Amino acid sequence: MEHQTFGGEVTMPHEAPGDDSKKRIWRTTWILSGITILELGIGYLLYLTNFSEGLDLAFKGAVIILSLAKAFYIVSIFMHLGDEIRNLIMTIVVPLVLFVWFIIAFLADGVSWKNLRNEYNPKEQIKQEQEHTAPAKEGGLK
Repeated sequence: MEHQTFGGEVTMPHEAPGDDSKKRIWRTTWILSGITILELGIGYLLYLTNFSEGLDLAFKGAVIILSLAKAFYIVSIFMHLGDEIRNLIMTIVVPLVLFVWFIIAFLADGVSWKNLRNEYNPKEQIKQEQEHTAPAKEGGLK
């Protein structure tokens, strides 16, 4: 096969899709469909039943893990990241993981700061005490 050049750019001829690419497409379709159906099943199960808090949290964690697996598979197949060299994959994945970790850490720190601020704020304590001791007004809103 000869390479064609257009204005200094080298183009590679595309290979015609064969049986291998069709099998890969169908396999991808079935895997993603199966994960999606499983996620939907867990979602409907959570919606229709009343589990304990621990079991409810476990099901939600399973949905998150399945969603991450589906996202990994989509990036690997459709964005062709699975065909790249390991260093390029790590160049993309490591900053992404750090970014998600930073978001979770900042949210946790913000919630902690808010709780501590409200706990040790004398004005907030006085306000809460007044709300608990104030008699209920009769006659509706004024």
